[in-house]
Amino acid sequence: MSESRAFRVGVAGPVGSGKTALVDCLSKALTQKYSLAVVTNDIYTKEDAEFLLRQGTLPMDRVRGVETGGCPHAAIREDASMNLEAIADLEDTLPGLELIFVESGGDNLAAAFSPELVDVAIYVIDVSGGDKIPRKGGPGIMRSDLLLINKTDLAPLVGASLEVMDRDARKMRGDLPFLFTNMKSGEGLSSVIEWLEAKIAQPEWKTIIDAHAPYVGRLHTHDHDDDHGHSHDHSHANGHVHTHVH
Repeated sequence: MSESRAFRVGVAGPVGSGKTALVDCLSKALTQKYSLAVVTNDIYTKEDAEFLLRQGTLPMDRVRGVETGGCPHAAIREDASMNLEAIADLEDTLPGLELIFVESGGDNLAAAFSPELVDVAIYVIDVSGGDKIPRKGGPGIMRSDLLLINKTDLAPLVGASLEVMDRDARKMRGDLPFLFTNMKSGEGLSSVIEWLEAKIAQPEWKTIIDAHAPYVGRLHTHDHDDDHGHSHDHSHANGHVHTHVH
């Protein structure tokens, strides 16, 4: 039996960058508009899933926690089977599900989502690591569909220059969008939502598939070989994505 599947949004980034806060904010903002659910990844616990439940972000039946073991990047890229099983379970138990956030475990700058797992990927870094982080590169910084530079309020406390981070992010990402955000205050959230809803509205991803078959179809293609080849077909509907949001 074939059916329309939910749109999948990957959220990755280093430990403490604000991934769970982003998922929390997006879920609360969009839950009245979309039927949505969340899959979280943690190494040895289900801490992020439990946090979302404590916050009342979503009902228990709309949150799944995946324990990845010692290699969280493998669970979103090399072997995404645990996450795909969690997604299949959500879609089986929640007919009409429209949107799923897949939050990776905290990992290093080399983490990247498998194209079999998500339709778009958001990569979150934060200012507390210093203004050098964007120029360090890595798949998330250079090739994610959207880069968020979070916790902008900490810049004066750690001596980080948002102007330097802006310059380096532009250099590393080319035409790909990025945003400065502060999930604690909600600043920049509306721009993230505007970007995300533009992606959801694109017809290319809406592939009719077998509910239990491997994922097929994608907004754009990825090559994960050593030379990091990458091709994109991006629609920049949000004209503010390269501006500071403070």
